Amino acid sequence: MEIGQKPMEIANKTEHKLTNQDLSIQVSLNGLSFCILNTDKKTISYLKHFEKDKKLSPFEALDFLKHLFNTETALQSTFNKVHVIYVNELATIVPKPLFDEAHLADYLKFNSKILKSDFIAFDTLEINDSVSVYVPYVNINNYIYDTFGAFTYSHFSSILIDKILQIEKHEEDAKLYINVSKDHFEIVVTNKGKLILYNTFDYSTKEDFIYYILFTIEQLKLNPETIKLMLLGDIEKDSNLYKMLYKYIRHIHFGKRLDTYHYIHKPKSNYSDFVLIQSF
Repeated sequence: MEIGQKPMEIANKTEHKLTNQDLSIQVSLNGLSFCILNTDKKTISYLKHFEKDKKLSPFEALDFLKHLFNTETALQSTFNKVHVIYVNELATIVPKPLFDEAHLADYLKFNSKILKSDFIAFDTLEINDSVSVYVPYVNINNYIYDTFGAFTYSHFSSILIDKILQIEKHEEDAKLYINVSKDHFEIVVTNKGKLILYNTFDYSTKEDFIYYILFTIEQLKLNPETIKLMLLGDIEKDSNLYKMLYKYIRHIHFGKRLDTYHYIHKPKSNYSDFVLIQSF
């Protein structure tokens, strides 16, 4: 299956009406984000984040999602395509030659706490011949299907890795990408356009943040004096996180999305919402 292509499409209970709007929904237990693309005008017409102060359960996240669909006028439109992106730590990357769909739970149980009742899905990353195995939230999938009919879903890491490897395709040096969110971040390490490592870490302080990054650099035997660190997501040059990074790492740069969309309301930066905006 390609990124985002899932069996739920096959059932096709209801056909989407032909419109010029596609919707992407980013689902995290810390909040929800929405992006609407006008495909005719290649314009992002709606981009909005709804954060929560405390981590929700999947059931509370569904209630929050229903509330937003009932209260946000833009989300009550008709959409041609709907794509759901799951952001959680319940994911791992498996080389395709070692992948067996009969053993999905085995890939996750070594680095994620999963339940026997968890539904496990996977995305195929053709760009590097690997598979992302992860746990989506079935209750949210069911609600989206009941509301919109056929839709696609994928894991956040699948799109993140795919887009970074597209950027790094012809590069010769090593890069360390960090995609920053409010309470967690993803690390993607590449070398000569190949994926070396993907991981995600929770953090609550700037000390947590730098510890996991320096630990990764040490484990991979990289040099903080020479490695190029690329920042994505919710981080700015005057932030405490950036200042902490700058104490230990010499070459820090901000990344850039690959999109060429027009925007009714511009994103915070050229490197924010890296996955959400490029998920169409």
